[in-house]
This record gives sequence, structure tokens and C-alpha cells, in this order.
Amino acid sequence: MINKKIFRAVIVEEDVAGLFSQSIKNKKVVDLPLNDLLIKVSYSSLNYKDALSFSGNKGVSKNYPHTPGIDAVGIIEKTSVSQFDIGDRVIVSGYDLGMNTSGGFGEYIRVPKEWVCHLPKGLQSLESMIIGTAGLTAGLCVDLFIKNNSIEGKKAIVSGATGGVGTIAIKLLTKMGVDVTAITSNLDSKEYLMMIGASEVISVSEFLDSIKKPLNKSTWDFAIDVVGGPILSALIISMKYGGIIACCGNVGSAKFKANVYPFILRANQLVGIDSAEASIDKKSKIWELFGSDWKLSNLDSLHKIVVIEEIFAEVDMILNGKQIGRVVIKHG
Repeated sequence: MINKKIFRAVIVEEDVAGLFSQSIKNKKVVDLPLNDLLIKVSYSSLNYKDALSFSGNKGVSKNYPHTPGIDAVGIIEKTSVSQFDIGDRVIVSGYDLGMNTSGGFGEYIRVPKEWVCHLPKGLQSLESMIIGTAGLTAGLCVDLFIKNNSIEGKKAIVSGATGGVGTIAIKLLTKMGVDVTAITSNLDSKEYLMMIGASEVISVSEFLDSIKKPLNKSTWDFAIDVVGGPILSALIISMKYGGIIACCGNVGSAKFKANVYPFILRANQLVGIDSAEASIDKKSKIWELFGSDWKLSNLDSLHKIVVIEEIFAEVDMILNGKQIGRVVIKHG
């Protein structure tokens, strides 16, 4: 019986003193939450939120023991709903997966049908996790820009450029004919960022030193910011008339300073982007685009594949801001 199956998973545990430990253990399928679809996971990916959950961050995962992993692609092994059949290849990203519901750092997940979309015909399983939640977020940002403007020939700036969102954003915007400037705290990654499409790479300090308040020179049509804090404050006063900033992270700080001038004198917009709770219809649309009109070439250059035993070192890398590109976890 499927419920008697035993599988391997990363387990984060909390002891009586409130200290957290991480290990790889065997779990039983029967111990997974009761839900519509049992999925054998082929690949997952490592995101900043995963690293926080892995570390015992109660703002992400309230209940331990727990298996992180907010992304998963795999094959349905059991279904109780008509929308999906056994053998279907599917993607799950966001919602409560990997937060308080056992996630993609295990070989099996069991989730509600509302969290799941079919893997598009134009995407391979591995490709979907190279893109992952980070790429889905970048895609939602770009979709926002497209709805408001024609973006070909425009100028964009991307913060946190070597991370998952930044990497896919640069690649996708460049494909669409946008001139992209990358902001990074790691100038050793300049060659990598130029390779994936950035026309200019500037350091965080160089960018912040160039700012003049209360309004800076109007330079960019679009911005994608995953950092927050002073970076976001500086972006707000540096946009062209009608410019749009997509804010989708706070790895630097959740707080920023702003004044009204960019909004009342330049008609700028600051828009929040969230991929975790976006509707499954919206997610499916973005995934379909990545499999068709937004198909990205040379994805192999954007990632590395690890097995679950290697996740521990990768978590340290992402928490210390040293992850470049995407990290994909392969099961089996």
C-alpha cells in the first residue's frame, strides 16, 4: 500500500530549550497531511524562505518537526479528484507548502488540488525548478510591467541580482529587449551577470553613493527589488516618469524611507508582488508562458543540482548572501 511507503526527507526539529537541529530521516507517507493529491517529488529548489524555515524561523514555519521546501515538481501517485490523473506531471509552488505543510525537501508531498497546476508541455521538470518560485516571482513582476507598458527598448534595474529572482528577472527582461542594470553586493559575479544578460553591473555602494535627494536623476522605466531598505528608498527617487517598481523581498530590511515627490511629480508606482498566495490561475498562466513565449535558453548556466545531503551547505550560502543563480534539489 502507498500509505506504508517510507521516504527520505530533511527534518528540522526543535528541542525543549528552543534550539533547532537538522537531519535527514525516514518518514512515512501515512504521516503526511490528508489531502487530495499524493505527489512523488522529482525536484525541488532552494529559496531564501526555505533557508529561514530550515533555520527554525517561526515567522515562516510555526510548527516543528518540519520538512521545508516551498517548491516541488513531480508525478501524481494517488488522487481523489477528477482534475488530475495518476501519472500526471505537476508543479506546486507557494501557499503553505514547505511552511507548515511538509514540503519539497522530502521525496513525497500530499497537498490540496487548489495548490497544483499541470507541468506545461513546453517545460521539462528540471527546467521548472530552475525557474521555481523565484522565477515565478520574477515572471509576475514582468507581467505587471507588460500590462502597463510596452517594455521593449526600455531600461530596468534589478537588485539582489545574483539571487534566484534577480537571475531569472535579468534573463527574462533581456529576452524581451529590455536594457538591464544589475545591482549586487558581490562584484566577483560581474562576469556571470553580464553572461545572463545584464548590460551594466554596479555595486550596492556605488548605487547608493549616486543618489541625490529628494529626487534623483530619472533613469529607469522598471525596477525589481528584493532587498528593501536603503536600496528601495533609492530606487523610488530614481525612476523615469511613469516608472514602476515591483517590490518582492526584504532580504536587506523591511523598512524604507520615501517622500511623495516621485509619486506626484513623476507618476511613479510602487507595487507589491507576492507569488506564494497568487491564484492558481495566475500561477498557471506564468508557468505556461515560461513554457512558450517566455521560454528561456541556456538554463543550464543558471543552476547547480544537489542531493538532499548537500542542502545543509547550500542553506549557509544563501543565508550569507553568497548563492549565485539557482540551486535545484534532485530526489532519487
